[in-house]
Amino acid sequence: MKPFSAVVVILCTLIPISVASAQHRVLLQGMGRLAVIETDGTIGWEMPWKGIHDLHVLPNGNYLVLQGRAGVAEIDPKSKNVVWQYDASEHPDNQGKRIEVHACQPLANGNVMIAESGSARIIEVNRDGVIVSQMPLTVENPNAHSDTRLVRQLENGNYLAAHEADGKVREYDSTTGKVLWEYEVPMFAKDAKEGHGPEAFGNRLFCALRLPSGNTLVATGNGHSVLEVAPDKRIVWQLHQDDLPGIRFAWVTTLEVLSNGNYVIGNCHAGPDQPQLVELDPRTKQVVWKLERHSDFGNDVSNSVLLDAGKTIR
Repeated sequence: MKPFSAVVVILCTLIPISVASAQHRVLLQGMGRLAVIETDGTIGWEMPWKGIHDLHVLPNGNYLVLQGRAGVAEIDPKSKNVVWQYDASEHPDNQGKRIEVHACQPLANGNVMIAESGSARIIEVNRDGVIVSQMPLTVENPNAHSDTRLVRQLENGNYLAAHEADGKVREYDSTTGKVLWEYEVPMFAKDAKEGHGPEAFGNRLFCALRLPSGNTLVATGNGHSVLEVAPDKRIVWQLHQDDLPGIRFAWVTTLEVLSNGNYVIGNCHAGPDQPQLVELDPRTKQVVWKLERHSDFGNDVSNSVLLDAGKTIR
């Protein structure tokens, strides 16, 4: 099974919505709900679900999402029932440890990849809940809350991990755990500032994607930016906090690369006057779509997926 996508959206009553917000069908989570926003702006589906950092849509239409501090669950959207779940904190290897899970991914063989923070490892679990493989992670600043954010298996089988506390992207050999490539997110000669909003600053990245060109696209978290990095670690494209007129980035979370080449960027903790999602043409840096639903989903929407975009990279 190839990596899949999922997003959580929440809506209550029908409210006035901009034309831009009505151009995509989106799954996302916010304000205690997992929901689907239809192209006309209405909420087509929703159920109660607490905050998560990762979600996917499976080939069978079910949603694979994080559950609680250390769990992964598959939801049947028709019945709204959890049809499969796994809790990493309950495994014997993790007894006595604080374990958090911030990333999961369905794999081509039907298993599920889970990145465990606190034990600093990536595991592959089958549908019987059995760990069939595991790989150690390199962590310089161990922390159960921030060893990793999003992790993705690449087409070549390697893993690309965003290490939030370390401020680094690492590509791993999935068998040995050897680090094959590493990139440290730069601070651009700025001092670190605590916080989660636009006023903060750092290199606590959220995700990294490998592009068909071989370059790596990085969402820098509280660095308020998106960077495209070549294999030799040169920055070949970049977008910073105030580069887009009328938009201010805060904690830049998810990235989704559409089939037309556009980027969809997650903008978390940015405040009620800023969009939660921004789609732009990277060639011109022109904004072509925004999702602005702060009153419905709040200030901490950290993951989303476009349901009408076909095959994407995310």
